[in-house]
Amino acid sequence: MARLALGDPAPSFDLPGVDGSSHSTESYAGKPLVVVFSCVHCPYVVAWEDRLNDVARDYDGRAGLVAVNSNAGYLGDSLDDMEARSREKGFVFPFLYDETQEVAEAYGAARTPEVFLFDGEHRLVYHGTPDSDHQDPGGAEPYLRDALDAALQGKAPDVQDVPAVGCTIKWRR
Repeated sequence: MARLALGDPAPSFDLPGVDGSSHSTESYAGKPLVVVFSCVHCPYVVAWEDRLNDVARDYDGRAGLVAVNSNAGYLGDSLDDMEARSREKGFVFPFLYDETQEVAEAYGAARTPEVFLFDGEHRLVYHGTPDSDHQDPGGAEPYLRDALDAALQGKAPDVQDVPAVGCTIKWRR
């Protein structure tokens, strides 16, 4: 399974969200789109989820952000768990369920969280982590925010690809 390369188009998706609606790449036509492979249980996800919620809030109307849970039947990552977590944390972004794991496979996602940022033409311009340090929000380099700002200005981000850090996606075997 090959991961997307910089410049690749966003693989399309149409997935159900915990909000009861379906969300697709087409919902964000003409805007930068952040696709974060996520889950409920992973301590790295938990460490970054408030910051991702802040990014979604701060860029609302200018860019889209969705979180996609592709874990297959992993304890603590069910649709009910996703709904509860979304309510508890007050997520302002759609939390989507990739039950078939087809979306994770199309993106070549391997970790949670793993960030893919696409520009307004939905070409990959950033891949990696939300920022440089899951443990220190105040001292972290804001990779995703910097990349979003660049994408909104029609520029390439200074940092475009960093290794994703987190738990592995739990694949059906």
